[in-house]
Amino acid sequence: MTPETILERGRRVIRLEQDALEEAGTRLDSAFADAVRLIGEARGRVIVAGVGKSGLIGRKIAATLTSTGTPATFLHPADSVHGDLGIVGADDIAVLISKSGESDELLGLLAHLKAFGVRSIAISDRSSTLARNSDVTLDAWVREEACTHDLAPTTSTTVALALGDALAVALLEFKGFKREDFARLHPGGALGRKLIMRVEDVMLRDDLPVMAGAATMRDAIMIIAERRGIAIMVDDDHQVRGILTAGDLSRLMEREGDLLSIAVSTVLTTSPKVARVGELASAVVYRMEQFGIMVMPVLDDAARLRGVVHLHDLMRARVV
Repeated sequence: MTPETILERGRRVIRLEQDALEEAGTRLDSAFADAVRLIGEARGRVIVAGVGKSGLIGRKIAATLTSTGTPATFLHPADSVHGDLGIVGADDIAVLISKSGESDELLGLLAHLKAFGVRSIAISDRSSTLARNSDVTLDAWVREEACTHDLAPTTSTTVALALGDALAVALLEFKGFKREDFARLHPGGALGRKLIMRVEDVMLRDDLPVMAGAATMRDAIMIIAERRGIAIMVDDDHQVRGILTAGDLSRLMEREGDLLSIAVSTVLTTSPKVARVGELASAVVYRMEQFGIMVMPVLDDAARLRGVVHLHDLMRARVV
C-alpha cells in the first residue's frame, strides 16, 4: 500500500465521522432540551452505562459531566446485577449508550433501573428497543461505520461522544456553572494554574517604577533602565497619569535627536492598557499577547497603582 493510499484511508475515516456528526446535528431535536432539563432538575446524580466501546465512551461522558458540575458515575451493566446497583437511587437519571439499542445486558439494566424509579435517557438509534423503553432518546443513528467492513465502532462512538459532550456543555450553562466553579474542581496542574492564579499573585508590589509629575526625561530613562522597562507617572493619590516604556523610547530615538530635551508629559501614553487586581493571570497574558505588551500597571478598584506585572513573570509562573 502506497503512502498516498494510506493517507486517503485516513482522510476517508475523518470524512465519514465528520459526515456522521453533521447528520447527528440535523437530527437533534426537542428531546435534547428534555434531556438537559431532566438531568439539570434532578436531585440525584447521573448513572452512565454502556457495553464494550460504548462503555468506554460512557466512562468519558461520566467524567466530563462530573468535571463540569453534574455528578455522574459509570455503572457497568454486568457488574450492576452483582451488587453495584447499590449505588443507584430513585432520584438518579440514567444515560444508557448503545449503537443498536438491543444489548441484552443494557436492556436488563434498564429494567432494574425502572424498578428503582430511575428515569432514563438513551443515546441510541431512535427505533431501537432501548430507545422505545427510555423516557428520552438522543438519536445516535449512523449510516455506516468508518471501518472498511462496517464493523468496528468508529462513527457510532464518535457520535455518542459528541452527544455526551453536548449534554455536558448544555448542562453547564443550564446550571450557571462558572469558571470559578471549574477552577474549584480542577485545582491541579497547568489548567488549575490558569484558572486560579490572579494577577496579584505574580505582580511586583514593592519599589515600583513610579515618577512624579515633575520628572524629567532623564528620570524616566533611568527608571526604565533599572525597573524592568517601564516608568509610570502617578499623582499624589497614586492615580496613573501615563506610562513610558522601553518600546516607546526606542521609537522616540528613531525620530528624535536629543531625547533629554523632550518633556516627559508630551510623550506619555495617557490611556495605557492596564490589569486589575483580582483579574485572572491568564486573561492578562492574553491581552499582553494581543497588543504586543511586555509589562502592565496593575490597578485596584479605585484605579490606584498597586503593582506591575511583566510577561516574563507570568511565563515563569507557567500561566502561559
